[in-house]
Amino acid sequence: MASVFHGKIVHGQWYIVHGFMNKIIYSRFDKAKIAELPRVTFPGRIVTILSAGEAEKAVDFLLKSDILGFDTETRPCFTKGKRNKVALLQVSNREICFLFRLNSIGLAPAIVRLLETEGPLKVGLSWHDDIRSLHERGEFEPRGFIDLQDHMIELGIKDMSLAKLYANLFHQRISKREQLSNWEADVLTEKQKVYGATDAWACIQLYEEYVRLKESNDYFLEYVPEPEPAANPASSEEKKETEEKPKKKQTKRRKTFTKRKPKVKKEKEEAPKGEVKSEE
Repeated sequence: MASVFHGKIVHGQWYIVHGFMNKIIYSRFDKAKIAELPRVTFPGRIVTILSAGEAEKAVDFLLKSDILGFDTETRPCFTKGKRNKVALLQVSNREICFLFRLNSIGLAPAIVRLLETEGPLKVGLSWHDDIRSLHERGEFEPRGFIDLQDHMIELGIKDMSLAKLYANLFHQRISKREQLSNWEADVLTEKQKVYGATDAWACIQLYEEYVRLKESNDYFLEYVPEPEPAANPASSEEKKETEEKPKKKQTKRRKTFTKRKPKVKKEKEEAPKGEVKSEE
């Protein structure tokens, strides 16, 4: 693992040390900073696959590649306890991405062949979840896959979402605006196609950058502490109301005293001093 280095950052994501440029990566990447970064999209050709025959030709082409990026999309369901089946499988090499409409053609034999062939290196992110979703469409034995999460942790990175990983390693923004769109629509929009292709292609970019950094070791890890958990909004409001509520004045109860007459001590009557007259 690269050393943790604290110092002046130049050229955005690079340190200059002894005349050489070294990339800085962060253990956690601030989500708020992603919006400020330039957007990146898949630069190649996108092909939509709508039949088993088209799938055969696409798979034959893809299996000639040395590396493939994988991703899936599912139509969101907003009913508690329900989940839709995976609708789209995106598979990309460096130049072309194929979008397999699984809601139309299912898990066609050619797609099963692609998933089961050892052949090219297959890269996904949180791919175990995608495999589980694909198994709902049909049975297959996945081979040749690696999950980016298992490798990025070796660099000291803890934020594992695709958008944060790409922003961390390339200082570019992957838009997630189409994530909750209808992936079972009769015709996908151009924005949906670009979104799906970018996610699959980005897996290749991230893996190759990981390999480069591990081999060259020309990076520094900047440790970012875990953010403190946000306060409960309800308790904060209650606290605020309590602070703003005027305190009641406490009035001291006065003790009332009844004036009592002073006790007069009865004294025995005494004869006046002096001469005592005797009674006749």
